Amino acid sequence: MLKGEREKIIYVGKAKNLKNRIRTYFQKSSTLDSRKKKMVRTIKDFSYIATTNELEALILESTLIKQYKPKYNIILRDDKNYPYIKLTITEKWPRVVVVRGLKKDGNLYFGPYIPAQSMWEAIDFIRRNFLLRACKYSFDKKKRPCVQYQMKKCIAPCSGKVSADEYMKMVEDVKLFLSGEKKELLQKLESKMLELSEQTRFEEAAKIRDKIFNIKKAFESQKVISAELGDLDIIGYYKETDSIAIQILFIRNGVLIGAKEFFLDNLITDNEQEIMLSVISLFYSKETMIPPLILTNCIPDDIDSLLAWLRDRNSQDVFIEVPNKGKKLDLLNMANENARLIYDSRKNASSKEIILKLKEMLSLQNIPKSIGAFDVSTIQGDESVGAYIFWENGKYKKEGYRHFKIKGVAGIDDYAMIREIIERAFKKNGAPLPSLIIIDGGKAQLSVAKAVFDGLDLKSEIIAIAKKPDRVFMIDNKIISLDDKSSASAFLKNIRDEVHRFAITYHRKLRNKKLMSSPIENISGIGKKRRLELLRYFGSIDNIRKASLEDIIKIKGFNRKIAEKILKNIKIET
Repeated sequence: MLKGEREKIIYVGKAKNLKNRIRTYFQKSSTLDSRKKKMVRTIKDFSYIATTNELEALILESTLIKQYKPKYNIILRDDKNYPYIKLTITEKWPRVVVVRGLKKDGNLYFGPYIPAQSMWEAIDFIRRNFLLRACKYSFDKKKRPCVQYQMKKCIAPCSGKVSADEYMKMVEDVKLFLSGEKKELLQKLESKMLELSEQTRFEEAAKIRDKIFNIKKAFESQKVISAELGDLDIIGYYKETDSIAIQILFIRNGVLIGAKEFFLDNLITDNEQEIMLSVISLFYSKETMIPPLILTNCIPDDIDSLLAWLRDRNSQDVFIEVPNKGKKLDLLNMANENARLIYDSRKNASSKEIILKLKEMLSLQNIPKSIGAFDVSTIQGDESVGAYIFWENGKYKKEGYRHFKIKGVAGIDDYAMIREIIERAFKKNGAPLPSLIIIDGGKAQLSVAKAVFDGLDLKSEIIAIAKKPDRVFMIDNKIISLDDKSSASAFLKNIRDEVHRFAITYHRKLRNKKLMSSPIENISGIGKKRRLELLRYFGSIDNIRKASLEDIIKIKGFNRKIAEKILKNIKIET
């Protein structure tokens, strides 16, 4: 672990021989490129941890990179677990739910769905055509059917309108649908339809006929790659100088269900095997489904350790392959080409070109030479904050940033918060007024912002950007998708993410300050370092109150006198 100022970790690496690895950085004769030389100039110290084998080293390296996010390591900036559909077969009356991350709980998981729009479409299709329950109530006693039954989106097992056997047949159909088993599912339904027809139960047969039609239509809309390929992930990339774009395609049962992209800048290594090792180990260290096959452009470093780690996480063998012909090579080339397009949109599009495209995409009256964005952050109305960022002439202008501690709004009220922060930003706080304003939210938030601007007689054009799915809301009620991978769409999402980051950072700062504001804060002799150590050791103020004198003395840096003072003052405060 190479360290810079104030012991901050700036790089984490591993090697069979650490002495030789470290020597390559510090010998004068070492031929380092400019990026590594820049890193070496900032190194003030280093420390190391010895592991018993290469697998442990791989796991530890990945863990430390995720924990410290060192400046010179490859970082996949993605702090969310990916969405999956879970079929809760461990329940007596199974249902489909959306979850982020996987658990070994005996249920069935399908995904990941990135972006999530296709997942919500699948959920909606299941609820319209298979009528599984959506609620999470227990059915110990019969209940009156809810509105979902009246809307014909649930068969109401709560009221005893369906037997357990019939319900489980529906669950099996859902499993086949989510697994992409088109042929087996349709054969099963067609046999049932014929059986009902022969029994002159024509109304029920007609319902199944309609279901078959809907399922065929749903499968036709899927991008089928090749059914014989089964489940696999494809990692394509495009690299120039010190930057690389990554495109990961998710194929499940031969169907493309999603894709994830990353852009990595300022890399300190040109070694593609080393880069691929970092990408795979960091990406699959999340709670994500690992397929039996991963296609890449090169075999990563430490392949044996990497495969052992993937096998352990997946509970079955995982193979990494570099294809040289056929459908697999075509898919890898497709991923590489998408990565190139991502690279071009992120790296090569100038700010002038982007804002011209932005004006055209949003049908703006003027070219948006300057842009401001607002966001609010709160957790159940606690320590609510607002944030404003400012972009001009291709750069974020930090001097134009503002953050606000919400004062005039109690509880959770996004609309009132937006109203407050806009008024404070431009009426009282002197924030720079841009030509385009972005509000984080939807149609309602946009209407509130427009009303405030009209009231203040401000002339900026205003849009709102919503998530899940990513789309823009316009004043004229027009809605524009941001899933086209264009440079303008990527730019808008980047601004939205920047204001969100700024808001979250301030929110966390206030919450941490509140956490540290405690009965122990004003005790003489108990500084910030000791307060942190107390909270780290006991976990909460209540646990400190319950601690004995001996418990506190055990902590490094604490003696009997300090422990007595802490217990005396904290109990007085109580």
